[in-house]
Amino acid sequence: MELPWQYFAVLLPVRSVGVHGDVRVHGETVVVRAVQSLDGMSARYSQVPDDVLEKISIRITNTLKGSINRVVYDITHKPPGTIEWE
Repeated sequence: MELPWQYFAVLLPVRSVGVHGDVRVHGETVVVRAVQSLDGMSARYSQVPDDVLEKISIRITNTLKGSINRVVYDITHKPPGTIEWE
């Protein structure tokens, strides 16, 4: 697997219901973004293996229990999206 050219996480101002243990919690959402690009003018999302995405999600949600309860992966190319989130 080729390493991504750029990767980062974004905290969204979106809350959703989740469960930690037996307790319902309202937590925020984190988006993980990884892209391949030569010059930043265009980019394709990186095909990160499922097991790596699972580890990322577990690490974020376990470390930030009660604060983050959803992790999503952005698979939008540039264009139509941009690399960064603004």
